[in-house]
Amino acid sequence: MSLLLSPFYSDFESEEEAESYDRWFRAKVQEALDDPSPGIPHDEAMAMLDQMLEEMRRKRRAAA
Repeated sequence: MSLLLSPFYSDFESEEEAESYDRWFRAKVQEALDDPSPGIPHDEAMAMLDQMLEEMRRKRRAAA
């Protein structure tokens, strides 16, 4: 099933809020691009994410 997004709906209440978010987001992307530290290979990043998600599932099951 595909999600149809309305071009008339915005997550922001004002144009200024949208522009502020855009500036923040672009600054964060540039900061990441400029970071000299070595990147994490995709497979390693996905393994880390899988591990985090499994831990969250374990905690949720234990709390139930």
